[in-house]
Amino acid sequence: MKRIIFILISLLTVGFSNAQELEIFIDEGLNNNPEIQKFELQYNIATEKVNEVKTLPNTEFGVGYFISEPETRTGAQRFKVSAKQMLPWFGTITSRESYVSSLADAKYEDIVIAKRKVIASISQSYYNLYASKGKQDVLTENIKLLKTYETLALTSVEVGKASAVDVLRLQMRQNEMQQLLEVLSQEFLAEQTTFNKLLNRDKTIAINVINELNLPSEDFEITSENLALHPELLKYDKLYSSVEQSELLNQKESSPMIGFGLDYISVNERPNMNFSDNGKDIFMPMVSLSIPIFNNKYKSQTKQNELQQKVILAQKQERLNMLETLLDKAVNERISGRISYNTQTKNLKQAKDAETILIRSYETGTIDFNDVLDIQELQLKFQINQIESIKTYYLQTTIINYLTQ
Repeated sequence: MKRIIFILISLLTVGFSNAQELEIFIDEGLNNNPEIQKFELQYNIATEKVNEVKTLPNTEFGVGYFISEPETRTGAQRFKVSAKQMLPWFGTITSRESYVSSLADAKYEDIVIAKRKVIASISQSYYNLYASKGKQDVLTENIKLLKTYETLALTSVEVGKASAVDVLRLQMRQNEMQQLLEVLSQEFLAEQTTFNKLLNRDKTIAINVINELNLPSEDFEITSENLALHPELLKYDKLYSSVEQSELLNQKESSPMIGFGLDYISVNERPNMNFSDNGKDIFMPMVSLSIPIFNNKYKSQTKQNELQQKVILAQKQERLNMLETLLDKAVNERISGRISYNTQTKNLKQAKDAETILIRSYETGTIDFNDVLDIQELQLKFQINQIESIKTYYLQTTIINYLTQ
């Protein structure tokens, strides 16, 4: 589990010194997340059941009182006390322990899966927060830029080189950006609540995210072979094993049970008679055998176990297909994210070059504020798309880590 966290954190080395570390958030989530706690408690219950199945059947005790005392040669019988203990066939209790332990092993995989999902969810929420904050920063910078253009436009209006309409257009564009900035601020607060609840803490705790997140120069190697060892698939292996143990237990339980017991009968002395066994109590050891003559129940259970194993194999293959599809999709989308990032970087540089040309045009006394708005809109689009590309890259990396690490 620590290896997964390390790989996730290794992607966040750039500019991370001024932010709370993602690893700290993940550790907190693993310690406090209620879903993980739920599966851990369920695993503890399953483990404790091993002690439950070690017990023998209840010991039977009986007491009887003769209302009409039967007379025997040695005297009248007064009451009867009996005790009986049934014992399962040899190895039955061990088979029960093995079966319950196999169920506990399968339940343990739920904990491993839950931890992986929590790591992925916290990481993805963090990247969503990064993207939201990054877009807000970009909008804030562009609003400042438009204010600068507005000042230029007002100056141009005074000297008759621009109209008041140009000023109004710049102001309307600022209003639109301000509206989008406020919407993103609310989205950030909503995502912050999601993030805090993954850590099982107060939703209002402020989250500091890094200011800049760059793509690594190279993608780490993906070992798709590890997919076969994914806990979601290992769980099916352990469920299959539990059915095998269930069948072994079924075979044991279809065997006879042996019982041992003892009857004690109290006998009164016969009056006015003298012989050696007069009033002698009766002790009668007993052995019993319980044989499942009508064993259709156990034959049916064997058939059910065979069918259940086939179901588990089909479920495992279905899940494997889904995970392989998910991995392939994540890999392709991560590649697309890198391609998009590189394209937006080139476009953004060209947009800034165009902006520089417009500023120089103003120095010569001519400027078209329609071009200003067009270039500014393109620049904002490229900046937003660049942030989205970074977010896509890291979101897909999180999925890849979940599936292969």
